Amino acid sequence: MNHRLWGMRTYLIGAMDRAVDHGVGWRRKITPFLERLGIVVLDPTNKPISVGLEGIEDRMRRRHLKATGQWDTLAKEIKLLRVVDLRMVDMSDFLIVNIDPDVHACGTYEEAFWGNRLKNPTLIHVEGGKKQVPDWLIGTFPHCHLFGEWEDLQKYLWEVHTSETVDTMNRWMFFDYTGMVPKVTVEDSMNYVPPWEYDNE
Repeated sequence: MNHRLWGMRTYLIGAMDRAVDHGVGWRRKITPFLERLGIVVLDPTNKPISVGLEGIEDRMRRRHLKATGQWDTLAKEIKLLRVVDLRMVDMSDFLIVNIDPDVHACGTYEEAFWGNRLKNPTLIHVEGGKKQVPDWLIGTFPHCHLFGEWEDLQKYLWEVHTSETVDTMNRWMFFDYTGMVPKVTVEDSMNYVPPWEYDNE
């Protein structure tokens, strides 16, 4: 059986600022499935970095800055957050997007359109069914990458992962990550003494 998606990275795009659960729920539900396929999940609600964070405390601080009109400070924070999130789009082999037509989204669309310009496969789930997909998206993304049910999106990924042949649409690029896994452990890397240091001993 094929394992094409093993080692690939995906970024989970979707509304956070105006979402009731801050966008945590759907991400936590789909992550175990992705991880079982060997996919590295980049989740903006749990960022693998120390800047541009979006936890509850970060949100409360930004709400205070907005309420008190501290626009320069707020803009500086959001600009860094935006850089981090767009960098995660750059790092991804494919993207998963959740769109709820009832929840205003801003960064979601920028990230999805940026990923599309990079020709990343961008799989979009729309709450309420595929017929609720905003018209503009139908003209932007392959319609076979638009889904009304999470199960259909997961089945598509499973097919890409395991089937004999895949229509790449010049978007899917299957690099063999098994040959690119670091040859050393994190501990070995931390304890490494570079040649110039060794020569000076």
